[in-house]
Amino acid sequence: MAILRVALDLPLHRLFDYRSDGASPADVGRRVRVPFGRGEKLGIVVEVVGHSDWPLEQLKAAGPLLDDLPPLPQDFFALADFASSYYQAPLGEVLLSALPAGLKRLDPPDRRAGRASKAKAAGALPELTAEQRTAIDALAVDGGFSANLLFGVTGSGKTEVYLRLVDKALTLGRQVLLLVPEINLTPQLEARVRSRFPARNVVALHSELAEAARERHWRAAFAGEADIVLGTRLAVFTPMPRLGLIVVDEEHDASFKQQDGMRYSARDLAVVRARQRGVPVLLGSATPSLETWANAQAGRYALQTLKERANREASLPAVDILDTRRLILREGVADPLVVAIRERLARGEQSLVFLNRRGYAPVLACPACGWVSRCQRCAANLVLHTADRRLRCHHCGFEHRIPRACPTCGNQDIHPFGRGTQRVEEWLQKEFPEARILRVDRDSVKSRKQWEAVLERIHGGEADILIGTQMLAKGHDFPKLTLVGVLGADSALFAADWRAPERLFAQLMQVAGRAGRAELKGRVIVQTQYPDHPLFAALVAQDYPGFAAVQLKEREQAGFPPYAFQAVLRAEAPAMADAIAFLETAAALPVIGEHDAVMLYDPVPMRMARLASLERGQLLAESFSRPALQAFLPRWREAIEALKAPAKLRWHLEVDPLEF
Repeated sequence: MAILRVALDLPLHRLFDYRSDGASPADVGRRVRVPFGRGEKLGIVVEVVGHSDWPLEQLKAAGPLLDDLPPLPQDFFALADFASSYYQAPLGEVLLSALPAGLKRLDPPDRRAGRASKAKAAGALPELTAEQRTAIDALAVDGGFSANLLFGVTGSGKTEVYLRLVDKALTLGRQVLLLVPEINLTPQLEARVRSRFPARNVVALHSELAEAARERHWRAAFAGEADIVLGTRLAVFTPMPRLGLIVVDEEHDASFKQQDGMRYSARDLAVVRARQRGVPVLLGSATPSLETWANAQAGRYALQTLKERANREASLPAVDILDTRRLILREGVADPLVVAIRERLARGEQSLVFLNRRGYAPVLACPACGWVSRCQRCAANLVLHTADRRLRCHHCGFEHRIPRACPTCGNQDIHPFGRGTQRVEEWLQKEFPEARILRVDRDSVKSRKQWEAVLERIHGGEADILIGTQMLAKGHDFPKLTLVGVLGADSALFAADWRAPERLFAQLMQVAGRAGRAELKGRVIVQTQYPDHPLFAALVAQDYPGFAAVQLKEREQAGFPPYAFQAVLRAEAPAMADAIAFLETAAALPVIGEHDAVMLYDPVPMRMARLASLERGQLLAESFSRPALQAFLPRWREAIEALKAPAKLRWHLEVDPLEF
């Protein structure tokens, strides 16, 4: 009689023992059906032992071991173990969340074989710059583990460096994992990868894929049949027996951090996985995260720099800071920007008006009584969307029809305040009736097919003026785009979030990089009421190293990451008093006194204090030693789990948080 130790997808930090006839250690890594409560669950066998701490007669018999998939490999378990330990997530949750949905079903549907996609072979390879050759030569694909940062200005040819290194790895018979932050970056890069390697099996893994396709691609990677896996953050866990290289594009992007469920950083796990497998990992960005930049400056990551654009006819765009304090704005747009757009229209070039706020206006308000369109479920305002005549919360999804009059006083003269992409689009259509205007945001582009159609229109020259959010800010190459105008950047300058300057600078540098990527000269106009702010001086000089040096010095003085290490305990409940009381109890647990190197701050409401009808509080734990914090967290979590919390209260721990 063997005992199966099984991991289940439950919010419990424990494994479950089941009796099994005929199981052996070779079955570790297999999926198994097991009875649980009054039903059944699908679990993963993590150990086969001969003895259990529970009496044998109390153990339930396991169901059948599923044999449609070979056992999951040891390196998959090693990465899951690390993620479970570091991020304080149950092992079962880590293991099961890393599998495609079809492999987690008790009764998976029959799958039909998919059609292999074909790609046209690319033409002659582009000529490399001296900087690109140096970067490629510096990274030894067959030299074991190394962590590398490729810091290159926008348009410097980072993707070409990736592809040359991918070719090196493929020549050695290895597989390559290429991670991108968002789905909308996938189609363009996937097409380029397929055309470069038409004879290779390239698969994509992201949430836009149909369930059957995602499972099929995952199986191909697991079996070693896929040569290149291109995916978003969850793809970091994909088993690949011949893995030889990991590339993380736009490594600074916050989308690599999972914000619900198992909260992890795919970028950081990519480095861990590369170390475990003894392969190189390459992080690429024009605006690296300050944590990555600090690692490179300290010599923990090898740094390769691309200072010039790959196209010899292209140059970095000129950046102009437009002081709007003495200018009249029409729907947020200053006349010098209007003139610049008109000049591009006359020359047949494209312009981009960047405003990272979708909808028509951020709020609808009554000037008579002060009523504003607040969300009933969140500590946020409902955003006005005129296209479908709705007020919509961008946090919880709650929506309501636009009222004909003020709900409080009956005043019919209610007004939108502020502006979003829809409102600016409406004004641009009136100002430039002859122009073809295309708005690109989450409201107008909701699927991969829509995104591909939008890209085709832009590349085909079917749009003269683009108005868009951060969807257009990174990873795209539009040869006819020569002007970028930035609206509404000031709101992030004085945000309570200490990461806001880093995010704003990265966003502005990325969107500025869309201009002038071919032979045509580019120009960037940033409207601001604070033209003397140091961030804009660094932007004009396009001096990321200088900006990063100032930011890192400030963080070191303040004791912020990367010079300190943080975890946050969050609690949410129908009443804020319950959430704060729970956090206060957690802050007074005896185990805290045994860890002098860890400091706990007072419980406070989160910045978004109410979300989806739940009040949210948080408690920050901080240490100047990562090992000290990691030694503290499991003991603290175990003590918190023993607390008796209100029935409707939910809590979780997040390590290395990005948002507060």
